[in-house]
Amino acid sequence: MSFPDSFDWLPQAPLQRLDLDWLSQAGVKVAVLRLDLIDPLISGNKWFKLTEHLATARQCGATGIISLGGAHSNHLHALAAAGRRFAFPTVGLLRGHPQDTPTVRDLQRFGMQVHWLGYAGYRERHSPGFWAPWQAQYPELYPVPEGGGGLAGASGCRPLLQQVQQQLPALGWSDYHGWWLAAGTGTTLAGLVLAEAGAHPVYGALAVPADHGVAQQVADILQEAGLNSGRYELLDSSRGGFAKVDAELREFIQLSERYSGLPLEPLYTGKALLALQAQVLAGRFAAGSRLIFVHTGGLQGRRGFADQA
Repeated sequence: MSFPDSFDWLPQAPLQRLDLDWLSQAGVKVAVLRLDLIDPLISGNKWFKLTEHLATARQCGATGIISLGGAHSNHLHALAAAGRRFAFPTVGLLRGHPQDTPTVRDLQRFGMQVHWLGYAGYRERHSPGFWAPWQAQYPELYPVPEGGGGLAGASGCRPLLQQVQQQLPALGWSDYHGWWLAAGTGTTLAGLVLAEAGAHPVYGALAVPADHGVAQQVADILQEAGLNSGRYELLDSSRGGFAKVDAELREFIQLSERYSGLPLEPLYTGKALLALQAQVLAGRFAAGSRLIFVHTGGLQGRRGFADQA
């Protein structure tokens, strides 16, 4: 069995203006690349991050994919959905102990085989021998890093630059001054840094604390790609930890959705937009600045925070 050719093409994400009072008052213009709209299930940046991994798996003669994530993982959700749609097997190695979340129910409904690693077991995912027993158990499956990471995942995100450039004239923009997006593993950010090759800066609003190693993962990807430096910055926007959702964030999401119509979720896009607001209000970006905000999707994950968002 081989992977389908359907992943050989990339869906087009629309680029839309974001109208909010705090942007207007600062004279800063933002356009949102709506990756959340490209597909109802294989949504956000996940489609892009999967493309190169699936191509490599196909070249290796693998029949399916095994990967990792948490109980609300957007990556595993998209992977399981792709497996069901294109008829290839998927296995998910999950952080923690068995939980009954909307995402986990979807994984099982989509046909993904799920294994729970506990927390200590999941922390071993970067250890040299982590994959050996799983590859022995599933020799026909290709292993993909957490979040679809690595150089392959980053390379799959490079076409986002062209998608934005093609749509700038419709906004009346001749250029822009930088990118802003949430960073969970830093893979999409690394892909944009590679695509830009220094032309524009990329700002990553960290959805996880600094000790999660995102900075090192980005540096490793860029080094593997042969890029010794790039114009990017990581800002801690985790608000105390991954999946930490406080009252200020909940209120910000509700107000932003009400006034802009842009759907957000509390783990990534909500935190990223709130972090952007803080930087804009602090005068980080001069009046007249034009920024591209990447909506990385993840809206399915907000179901697990329905009482908080």
